Amino acid sequence: MTCVRSFSFGFLLALLVVFCATVLLPAHPAYADTVSELQAQIAEHNKQIQAIQADIAAYQKQLDTLGSQKQTLQSTIKTIDVSRSQTAAQISATKKKINASNIKLRELALEIDAKQQEINVDQETLARSIREIAHTEENTMVEELFGAESLGDAWVAVDRQTALNGALREHAALLASAKIQLSTQHTSVSSTKTDLTSLNSNLTTQKQALDANRQAKDALLTQTKSKESEYQSLIAKKKAQAKVFEDQLSQLQSQLTSVNSSSIPKTGSGILAWPFASSLMQSCASRNSIFGNAFCVTQYFGNTAFAAAGAYKGAGHNGIDVGIPVGTPIQASLSGTIMGTGNTDLVSGCYSFGKWVAIKHANGLATVYAHLSSIKVSTGQTVSTGDVIGFSGMTGYATGPHLHYGVYAVGTPEAPGIQIMTLSSFKGTRTACANATMPVAPTNAYLNPISYL
Repeated sequence: MTCVRSFSFGFLLALLVVFCATVLLPAHPAYADTVSELQAQIAEHNKQIQAIQADIAAYQKQLDTLGSQKQTLQSTIKTIDVSRSQTAAQISATKKKINASNIKLRELALEIDAKQQEINVDQETLARSIREIAHTEENTMVEELFGAESLGDAWVAVDRQTALNGALREHAALLASAKIQLSTQHTSVSSTKTDLTSLNSNLTTQKQALDANRQAKDALLTQTKSKESEYQSLIAKKKAQAKVFEDQLSQLQSQLTSVNSSSIPKTGSGILAWPFASSLMQSCASRNSIFGNAFCVTQYFGNTAFAAAGAYKGAGHNGIDVGIPVGTPIQASLSGTIMGTGNTDLVSGCYSFGKWVAIKHANGLATVYAHLSSIKVSTGQTVSTGDVIGFSGMTGYATGPHLHYGVYAVGTPEAPGIQIMTLSSFKGTRTACANATMPVAPTNAYLNPISYL
């Protein structure tokens, strides 16, 4: 009877409260069902995204097959159409990812609300237990030990205090764990919102790419009057006039003062980023057997076989060409300032860069992106690495969809490298491109892009 009396009402009440809070807290069946439903929706969206990704890969195989065939108006139009279908599929996949992200945010909101309620209950339970003990237990542990009628009663007092302290510590640990979980869920919300912003940006870019693709097709059909004979005549004309222009440009650039070699930035891997999304670079790596390289490069810098055949009048290719579908988003390789933009096609009979963008970087390099279908930046604008500056196409001297990518030395004020000039600025200029504005540079200012990528 003495042992039973030694358990005060306050102790029993406090222990009961803690036990109920840690073991018998009610479940949330409605919450669990809702979260389960949301997770099922996310799983279904991911399944649909995988199916769309398979379609995108199938379109890429079609593009690879078309690229190996003889170039005709029909094959070129087919290439543009397949590229458009691929972009449309990418838009569909992005929309699914956006939907899945929004559902994820709803799931996290439910989890956070439930966890916050759990923490509130835990905190109140812990506080109530401590208050009950403070109000009902007047004696300290030492007082109870010395006031016990027997050694057995003393040990009972020690055991009950140890049990209560253990329960309180366990409850405090559970409360701390719940707060950590809540913090993790808030971090997940922030991360998901960041992903959502990126996906929405991608969606806008993909829709612009689709528009660029349509414009390229319309322009080609207008130029060729939808006739194969007109298309072949256009290709032949481009090749002939481009050879004449390259010879004239080489002579004009020989008038420029050579760049001081000490002002040319040192080479190194990763100084510049490839001007495409990482997903495209991964696709190129998987198609190594088609291009003979992991970068979709169709022509390298310098005296390539194509250059040796007379395409550039022996001057060598002043950049690299990358085979990519019409409408591919083109990204800045490094942060910098837009030196200039232009469209040499606006000058009748001038077959050169077509639509181009030039960016000056702070490290002494400049990059040029040519044969674009559309341009999204303007002169003087500041861009960051990875910003979309335009979309790939086949304008200017381009007989098929690709990007011409050039790297130049900026030089010094006394001996400048790349300059944006109207070719008529050169004394005695006689060329169909005399009234065209484009990037020009002394021969030694042209740098091998591969040396900086």
